[in-house]
Amino acid sequence: MSDYYDKIKEELKELIEQYKLRKDELLKKENDYDEKKKELIAIQENMLVAIEKKSNQLLSQAKDQEKEISSRLETFNKLIIERQKGFPLLAKAYEEFLQLQDKSIIDFLAMKSRPAVQTSKILQGYAELRRVSERENKILKYTIEFYESMVPSLAELKEEVPDITEEDRKNLAEYSQDEQADEVTKFVTKDEYRKFTSQERNQLALDRYWKRPKSKWHIGKIYERYVGYLFEEKGYNVEYHGIFKGLEDLGRDILADNGKELVIIQCKNWSKFKTIYEKHIFQFFGTLFQYKDENKGKNVRGIFYTTTSLSDLARRFAKELKIELIENDKINTGYPCIKCNISRTEKTKIYHLPFDQQYDNIKIEKEKGEFYCSSVKEAEDKGFRRAFKYSGIYK
Repeated sequence: MSDYYDKIKEELKELIEQYKLRKDELLKKENDYDEKKKELIAIQENMLVAIEKKSNQLLSQAKDQEKEISSRLETFNKLIIERQKGFPLLAKAYEEFLQLQDKSIIDFLAMKSRPAVQTSKILQGYAELRRVSERENKILKYTIEFYESMVPSLAELKEEVPDITEEDRKNLAEYSQDEQADEVTKFVTKDEYRKFTSQERNQLALDRYWKRPKSKWHIGKIYERYVGYLFEEKGYNVEYHGIFKGLEDLGRDILADNGKELVIIQCKNWSKFKTIYEKHIFQFFGTLFQYKDENKGKNVRGIFYTTTSLSDLARRFAKELKIELIENDKINTGYPCIKCNISRTEKTKIYHLPFDQQYDNIKIEKEKGEFYCSSVKEAEDKGFRRAFKYSGIYK
């Protein structure tokens, strides 16, 4: 019996030892857990401190950026106001620069070994006048450039070539007052006018009209006529808005309507060395948007015709704004440009040349027997006579 108890006692003793070992392990794990917990808490606290620090840093940067943006915006607004006035401060600075240059010359004349006092005084007076003139010129130049940047079409009016040269005026002086009323006299000599038949001199005048140098405005008008003719041939009723409205056309050179859609067209007859930029597309989109907004319910689309090319960016903007582009579209000077019209009252058959007074007022209605033709002979062979003006009366 005692052996049995001893055995149980040994087993209990062993269990107690195992229990102590497990207890020590648990205590160690608990201590390790506490250490890990402290480490995690420390890491969390450090992260919170770092986040707060970074947040304050970002907030400080945002405030600094806000101040910088505000400062730049204020500077930009001042610049816009300054630019609208023609940069007077910049022009004034330029004047002061000239003044320093002039002063060095004037001082040299007045203080050299043999002073030219009187000359220096005269030069001083002229220098002041020049500086004021230069400053005013700069202001005007900057103002013009500002308006040209806002309205790109204004730049197209510069460097105009006169439609009538001094030589033309001398030539016209040889004609009688009645003869001068005929536009043909601007293109033929007195001998040609008086010796040739009306058909010959009219055709000669038309041929020379196409070859003669023209003003930018006139070149633009011819291009609008040509594009309008293309749409008239497609059955559109064409209104030549740009020709009659000029700068008030709002960029709508042609309005073509076929009953199903209204096409608003802008035409740019430019040199191949010039490029259409995005500002021209934006201007056209603005007037197109305005027209659509004022004429809700109409099927309106826009086409931009040009004899030159667009920049890549302008082409991308046109695509995004759904503006159709017709690039490098050269005018065909041989297109049928003579308008053969039948008068409403007397049913008289009259043809109009591109330089005739009423040319742009005439609309060709094919259903009434009216048409375009290429030569004077073709028009006269079909029974049409030319409309021209003598002493205020059409014949």
